[in-house]
Amino acid sequence: MQMAIGLFLGLLVGAAIGFVIRKALAEREVDSAEARAKTIMATAEREAEASKREALVEAKDEALRLRTEAEADLKVRAGDLDKKEDRFAQREATLDSRAGSLDRKEQAIESKEADLARTREQLDEQGQRVRGELERVAQMTADDARQSLINQVEDGAKRDAMVIVRDVEAQAREEADKRARKIIAIAMQRVASELTTEATVTTVTLPNEDMKGRIIGREGRNIRAFEAATGTNIVIDDTPEAVVLSCFDPIRREMARLTLEKLIGDGRIQPARIEEMHEKSKAEVEREIREGGEWAVLEAGITDMHPELVRVLGRLKFRTSYGQNVLRHVVEASHIAEMLASELGTDVRLAKRSTLLHDIGKAVTHEVEGSHALIGAEIARRLGEAPEICHSIEAHHGEVEQRTIEAVITQTADAISGARPGARRETLETYVKRLERLEAIAMEFKGVEKVYAMQAGREVRVMVKPENVDDLQAEVIARDIAKKVEEELQYPGQIRITVIRELRSSALAK
Repeated sequence: MQMAIGLFLGLLVGAAIGFVIRKALAEREVDSAEARAKTIMATAEREAEASKREALVEAKDEALRLRTEAEADLKVRAGDLDKKEDRFAQREATLDSRAGSLDRKEQAIESKEADLARTREQLDEQGQRVRGELERVAQMTADDARQSLINQVEDGAKRDAMVIVRDVEAQAREEADKRARKIIAIAMQRVASELTTEATVTTVTLPNEDMKGRIIGREGRNIRAFEAATGTNIVIDDTPEAVVLSCFDPIRREMARLTLEKLIGDGRIQPARIEEMHEKSKAEVEREIREGGEWAVLEAGITDMHPELVRVLGRLKFRTSYGQNVLRHVVEASHIAEMLASELGTDVRLAKRSTLLHDIGKAVTHEVEGSHALIGAEIARRLGEAPEICHSIEAHHGEVEQRTIEAVITQTADAISGARPGARRETLETYVKRLERLEAIAMEFKGVEKVYAMQAGREVRVMVKPENVDDLQAEVIARDIAKKVEEELQYPGQIRITVIRELRSSALAK
């Protein structure tokens, strides 16, 4: 026990001695660090003072250099200013001398103007005296004489112009008629197509009168279902063994015709059967559309065409224009364009393709509002056709100005195909209105006495008063009437204007 206590006391004494020793060592290290810090601070202060003195010296040197440069620059600028002042002084002296010269010239001009004014007054007085003497001698005022001279010059110029125009037109007509007649004759001799009747109704023959009642159905349910499914109207009247399908869309009308024929052949007419047969008819018409488009491109010799364009072409199979089937019309016109282009030496392929597609807008005019030429051009543009072809399509009826020879050929081929004898027909009302307007246009001209539209509107004969119209004026009237007819009327082919001036003298023998 005593031994343990002694050991503990020894440890306490050792710990106290160690603590005293460590404290002394720490105080010594603190003193040493403070001494080093003071030494470093003194050294830093000396270095900073030296750097400050060096920077001050450099700044003074730089300021001195800048001042020297600025003084030199100021000296140079001062020299330039002195030279400029000298030049300005010289210019000012020159301007002063010029101003004096101008003042003298202005005074001379004012003096001359005064002399001219006095001379002009004298001339006016003399002119008035001469004019009065001339009016007294001629018994005509100056205005009357001037108007008489103008009328004489105008009449002479008109007469000379009429002679020149007549000679030029005769020569051009003689040369152009031979060439045009040859080209058109070749085209028309080589092309012909069948004629179909334009209509908005289709007649379907029935096997017997009882079939009408079955088509109507109980309380009219069959006919209502048929009209709802096909989008056409069934007209059932007193016509024996026949009903009429009416619709403005020829494709829907064709689908309805096939549907009704299938129902009549099957004998079972009921709403469900109507829808089934209509779907089958729709598939058949779609197949006919594709086949019609394929026939058109093969007939025209064109194979690299977008499938959708071929389908749009096929829709023209069920469209007619003035009785002419549009699909056959575009194929016929493409052949005519091919021959015209080959005769003119232009791009045959481009002309034929443009003409084949020129009426594709008619395939969708029941669905889209607007001109079929602009609609067709937009369809062709959307389906990747060349800009030249799109331009020919949109310009073939004059909505857009023609900029290429292919556009002119397209319009010409379209007119030839539509204007050849037997290609198209007109309604009686349109025909009568056109003839009446032809006669009215001709009667508007001064000197015209009578007008007769002849040969179904292909020729207009105009009788003029011989005492009011001479031979040259008759030619001018014929040309003016033709120009006005071109501007105001739409017609197939050409209209010949014939002006007749006949002088008859008679006497009575008693």
